[in-house]
Amino acid sequence: MAKDPQTPLDDELARREQEAEAQPVEGELEAALEAAEQAETEVSDNPEAELLAARVEELEQGLAEAKDQALRAAAEAQNVRRRAEQEAEKARKFALEKFVRELLPVVDSLEKALEAMADEATEAHREGVSMTLKMQLDAMAKFGVEAVEPAGEPFDPQLHEAMAMVPNPELEPNTVMEVMQKGYLLNGRLVRPAMVVVSQAAG
Repeated sequence: MAKDPQTPLDDELARREQEAEAQPVEGELEAALEAAEQAETEVSDNPEAELLAARVEELEQGLAEAKDQALRAAAEAQNVRRRAEQEAEKARKFALEKFVRELLPVVDSLEKALEAMADEATEAHREGVSMTLKMQLDAMAKFGVEAVEPAGEPFDPQLHEAMAMVPNPELEPNTVMEVMQKGYLLNGRLVRPAMVVVSQAAG
């Protein structure tokens, strides 16, 4: 069966139907665009939102500064604690320094007494003085006291005090020839230098 030919009226009706179908889509697009622009304008024009954003930034900066200060304070506290521990350790090690100095002349006297004992002294006397000297030295050693006896060693001005310089062709110059009085250290620190005679080149 043949299709009826379209009249100008039919064409006009078809065109209007197409326009009516397309209009809602275009209207929705325009409405969406307008809503987006309006939202953008509201955000940019909202002074409260800007204040809140500024406050957030300020708080974040304050937090970063507080963290930095806390780290610095912790580091400083650790340094103070370390220094205090070092000072306490030093005080513990060298608290006896003055006491040791007072004891050294007693040790010197016992050593000289032992050397001076002639044959007329009894064995019991010599043994008594020797044992007393040994007990004294052992007690001092328990607290970190050690003797400096540098005979035959190079002269060291940090540990020795030269009482005389004597020419001696048999020894290298600046060698300790004789120890007149022993020196002593307390935990590695010099309490009394050794008094020595030092060799020098023969003139």
